[in-house]
Amino acid sequence: MNNYRRSSLPSGIALNAILTVLLTAGLAWPASGVFNVRDFGAVADGKTLDTAAINKAIDACTAAGGGQVLLPPGTYLSGTVILKSNVMLRLDAGARLVGTPDLTQYQYYTPPTGTAEARNPRWHRALVLISGVENAGISGDGIIDGNKVNDPTGEERMRGPHAVLAGGSRNLTIRDIYIKDAANYAMMLEWTDQIDIQNVKVTGGWDGAHLRVCRDVVISGCQFYTGDDSIAGRYWENVLVTNCVLNSSCNGVRVIGPAKRLIIQNLLIYGPGLHPHRTSGRYNLLAGIYLQPGSWDPSAGDLDDVLISDITMRNPATPFRLIMNKNNKGGEIVFDRISATGVYRGGISLESNDVPVQRVLLRDISIEYGKDDKTLKAEHRALPAWGLTARNLKELLLENVRMTAVEQDGRPAMILDDVQKVSVDGLRTSPPAGDGAVIVMNNVPQQEIRDVGVPLLAPRCIGLAVAGPGGGAIVAGRPLLATATIVNATQAGLGKI
Repeated sequence: MNNYRRSSLPSGIALNAILTVLLTAGLAWPASGVFNVRDFGAVADGKTLDTAAINKAIDACTAAGGGQVLLPPGTYLSGTVILKSNVMLRLDAGARLVGTPDLTQYQYYTPPTGTAEARNPRWHRALVLISGVENAGISGDGIIDGNKVNDPTGEERMRGPHAVLAGGSRNLTIRDIYIKDAANYAMMLEWTDQIDIQNVKVTGGWDGAHLRVCRDVVISGCQFYTGDDSIAGRYWENVLVTNCVLNSSCNGVRVIGPAKRLIIQNLLIYGPGLHPHRTSGRYNLLAGIYLQPGSWDPSAGDLDDVLISDITMRNPATPFRLIMNKNNKGGEIVFDRISATGVYRGGISLESNDVPVQRVLLRDISIEYGKDDKTLKAEHRALPAWGLTARNLKELLLENVRMTAVEQDGRPAMILDDVQKVSVDGLRTSPPAGDGAVIVMNNVPQQEIRDVGVPLLAPRCIGLAVAGPGGGAIVAGRPLLATATIVNATQAGLGKI
């Protein structure tokens, strides 16, 4: 059984208040105490293993009550650096912490017993390890270089240590550093609360920031150029992702499990990726934002109080998709002010494979669908509608939604199945090919539709009955009665007979 339960915060605590504390309080570092790793024997020549010297400096800093451990300019070849409470690891400009290719030099965090993550502790190895720590962080203008330390016995026969891993910790800051070529995730954070990640640049590797069972998190002002998902994870509570640039050869943001009180705002998400997806070798961006709880393995819980706003996307396979799986309940999910161009594979999907999602709002959405480049690999399945498919929702609201396609498509722009209530106020789409419908609704008992820029259904004849006078047999040279059934969705027009 996966043991992911956590105690809840008091319901009266507002998300913005928590985020204000994270953004303004900072960490209470001691006023004195700078421990230069050179004074503890670090050579910084890129050849000598400096692990012991760096960890000695951290131990001395801890014994003194905390402070900064400084890496001045130089190249520090190292195995696992073990960060401790009340210590800020600072990399000056020109300092480079480089992972050793010797896999025996890495240590790992042990996840809680009974969780899926605990099945393979070695997967949780890291160049910088933060385990059971409070009030700690990493800062400076230097570089953490994972050095692409592949492990032939690791996941996918290649994944090695993460660049930075925090587990079972709280009140952490990661600021201003540059993380490159991680052998797994650049930042892996699990069972950790009160995390402040600001102005971090990531290039290469797998995920940029991966959060599992984390609460009270701010990711702000970052640039992630990743081979795998830029930001991903599950079991999030009170998470803000804002003012970031995400370039990915996989997904921009991917939520694979429950999340509550999640805000994703003011992002640029674009492809193709600058760095290849390490497993497949592809460069194309998949989903801009992918909400798919329970997609990796059973991850019971809710996806609720989610706001995704002010997002610009370029060249995604699909702009965003919401797919709820078994034992995952969807609450209120809002997509607001989202623009996507160059969409090359499929439309928006809002679906539940369990109980109906309570409420989904799309407001001020502009999606431009380009040509489907079949040469690009994408994991997303084809949808019955070219623009939007919704299934098993209690309420769907569309306000000022614009969907255009470079080429006419024989499929409807929208298909709504088993949606208890739909409200459309302002919809613009490319005209359907031939006599196709713009919107197809199946089992949608409540409908409120206003300001739709094209006919919802092209007027056409769906039935023609011919009989003689009085309904009798047809006789040559005698009058006959023809009855046509025309569908025009209450709009003016002539059906084609």
